[in-house]
Order: sequence, then C-alpha cells, then structure tokens
Amino acid sequence: MNIKLIAKNPTACHNFQIDDKIETGIVLTGTEIKSIRSGKVNLKDCYAYVKNGEVFICGMHISPYEHGNIFNKDPLRTRKLLLHKKEIMKLIGLTKQQGYSLVPISLYFKGSCVKVELGIGKGKKLYDKRQDLAKKDAQKQIAIHLKNKQY
Repeated sequence: MNIKLIAKNPTACHNFQIDDKIETGIVLTGTEIKSIRSGKVNLKDCYAYVKNGEVFICGMHISPYEHGNIFNKDPLRTRKLLLHKKEIMKLIGLTKQQGYSLVPISLYFKGSCVKVELGIGKGKKLYDKRQDLAKKDAQKQIAIHLKNKQY
C-alpha cells in the first residue's frame, strides 16, 4: 500500500513511553479531508479516550477549508475512531491499568483512506525524559567523533 505521512505528534515519544501501536480509521467530513490533503492538521495536544465502547480523538486541530463555506465543521471537534470490537476491548483493558494512555502518534494516508496511529503507553517522569535526552546527546557526540576520525 502507498503510505503518505500527513502529520506527526512531536511530543508523543517525548512525553510517553509507547508500549504498543495500533492503526485506526477516523470519521471525517468532506471539507476536513480536503483540508487534510493540503496538510493543515495539527496533532500536538490531542489525545484519545474510550467512552461507551467507542474510541474518540479529542484536540486534533484540522483547519477549516478555505472554500468550505457552511460545510466547515469546528476545527477542534471530537472525532470517532474506527476499530474492531476486539481491539476496543483490548484498549479498555489496557487503559484501566494504572497510568496507561492512548496517544495519537501520526496521521497518514494509506491508499485513499486517512489512518491514525495510536500509541498505548505510560507517561514519562521528568528523570526519564532527562535520561532519554542524555542518551540522544551521547549518540550524537559519538557520531560526530566517528565522523571526524574517518578524515
């Protein structure tokens, strides 16, 4: 399948330790699809939750389509995610555990359909974030040192 990345959540991997990932569909209107095709979507502060056996995404900002007129919807409205019943039951079981959250990681086209990649993970503590930054910095220093050594 042809996969085209539309948007990525920059804070998802920084603030959460992602244990599992799941691909979901999303219910959108026509003007929202047109706006997404032009790349006007932001996943920065969005999250997902399970309510009454359905999964919803909240806080995903899709800018209104310029030529949409009365057909434009609220940019921050709550949108339903499409999952099989077994997957929803799995998510309910995981989110009932202490500290697990549903975090949208990326939004992409798979063929002509828009898909959301949901991550299931725990929130990181401040010291975990510092350790990750220290590891990243060490890897960067090693790469620079090796690059300089080759010449």
